[in-house]
Amino acid sequence: MREPIPTVTLPSGIQVPALGQGTWNMGENSASARDEIASLKTGLDLGMTLIDTAEMYADGGSEEIVGKAIEGRRDEVFLVSKVYPANASRKGAVEACERSLKRLNTDRLDLYLLHWRGNYPLEETVEAFEGLKAAGKIEAWGVSNFDIDDMDELLSVPNGGNVAANQVLYNLSRRGIEYDLLPWCQERSIPIMAYSPIEQGRLLHHPELIRVAKTYQATPAQIALAFLLERDGVISIPKSSNAQRIEENRDSVDIDITDEDWAVLDAAFPPPSRKKSLDML
Repeated sequence: MREPIPTVTLPSGIQVPALGQGTWNMGENSASARDEIASLKTGLDLGMTLIDTAEMYADGGSEEIVGKAIEGRRDEVFLVSKVYPANASRKGAVEACERSLKRLNTDRLDLYLLHWRGNYPLEETVEAFEGLKAAGKIEAWGVSNFDIDDMDELLSVPNGGNVAANQVLYNLSRRGIEYDLLPWCQERSIPIMAYSPIEQGRLLHHPELIRVAKTYQATPAQIALAFLLERDGVISIPKSSNAQRIEENRDSVDIDITDEDWAVLDAAFPPPSRKKSLDML
């Protein structure tokens, strides 16, 4: 029997699974659509009910794939999408959200993120997000690719303290946020959403990760996900269009890594000893 997926509590008190599903690159090829929809449905069946997408992904094609995958199951899903910075004005964010809702075939998002910092003042974007909340179009809002100085600035604007999450690049080979941003967010109960948790597959060829994985009769990807599942307040969103890989991702929850092997991983992928610029893909 599988262990239950750990949960992360949002500032609102809502609990979401710490292991969800990403959709970057989905919707780009119609020949892959069936497999993409099937993989997302498999993830839902396994309890990976948080799905992350964005208007940027395949110019809305990813949202359309997600909409088909969650058809008839919307209430099971914690649905996340993101707005382009160029659309993040008072009016533009509202219009972009409406387009995303249409592609997703739903009346609401559970979480709406600013994809990265743009030219519009944060105060203006937050005002748009708060208006979308008041209208019932989104349940909560957050940000993506925000470093600690961006977060400090965000909290200084009216209603900026309502931020519900920060989605950033975080994995074994990208541990820079552990120096300051991760503890800063943990102290304020602002969850981190870790995108590209296996570095788009590049991590999987690391010899030390392979060796540790063999010790647990696991895949390197499962160990990489287990690393993130150990972190308080972190939500991992791996992407796969392969149902078997989805099953393997889910089974990462059952891996219990020893202190000795954590030390091995720390030696192979050292945590930061100083402030680093925020990594982005």
